[in-house]
Amino acid sequence: MIRRALLLVIAVVVAACGGEEAAEPVDDLTGCAHVTAASIEPAAEGFSIEATVLSADTGWEKYADAWEVRDPDGNVLGIRVLTHPHVDEQPFTRGLSGVEIPAGIAEVTIIAHDSVLGFCGGTLTVEVP
Repeated sequence: MIRRALLLVIAVVVAACGGEEAAEPVDDLTGCAHVTAASIEPAAEGFSIEATVLSADTGWEKYADAWEVRDPDGNVLGIRVLTHPHVDEQPFTRGLSGVEIPAGIAEVTIIAHDSVLGFCGGTLTVEVP
């Protein structure tokens, strides 16, 4: 219970920070992986995207194992595979570069994946610069 309360406080602090778009605070930590903040920048090739994920990782048996970048129709434009649990690093931020976003797409949605529960947490929609 204390861990869940601490994770909620961290999510609120991350959401309040400037410099990137932030989701509404997540108060449902029933085990899903939630995207709490994200940024997107043009790069030499495609776009660079960073996503902050808050997840109830317990170890190798259950952890946030990926996040995806999706267009408004739900098509996957990029996948960031997370290769290990982040039990003691919550929330955590990871980047993905070289994401090709077709012209005319004004926003993308980022959604995190839990190794056991799948896609069930909070998402974040970010404007494409």
